[in-house]
Amino acid sequence: MVKTGDLAPPFTLEGTDGTEAGRRSYSLEEHLGEPVVLVFYPADGSPVCTVQLRSYTEDIAAFAEVGAQVLALSPQSVDAHEEFAAANGGFAFPLLADTDKAVGRDYGVLGPVGFYRRSIVVVDRAGIVRWAHRATAGLTFRPVEEIVAELRKLDP
Repeated sequence: MVKTGDLAPPFTLEGTDGTEAGRRSYSLEEHLGEPVVLVFYPADGSPVCTVQLRSYTEDIAAFAEVGAQVLALSPQSVDAHEEFAAANGGFAFPLLADTDKAVGRDYGVLGPVGFYRRSIVVVDRAGIVRWAHRATAGLTFRPVEEIVAELRKLDP
């Protein structure tokens, strides 16, 4: 499980941003030099996940103000992500498919029976984990204001 101060485990996952060109491989490495918010969510289409990702989309300007890239990860396929995004009018960030849960395992977000726990990991420009929150119950998520406050603590 990664902790604050650890080098963020690298990954490359298939994903989609809702465009034809956006259906591609995404890596953490391609975002070195900018802060990244990793949003681990349990399932496409679940009520809380839908509200969470819509909330982050509605407030994407707050993430942009601090120069942060949001990447949302869950165990569903890219096809499922595209259906989920289309049903919700699209999201303002890519949805990545961690189908074998390897990235979830590396980041310590898998619960006792192997399901993703709703989690946020903030990675700084150098690829270091600066903040992580892992939910113990799946019915709440971290608000944009809290995440952006952590991003503002990063070195410019």
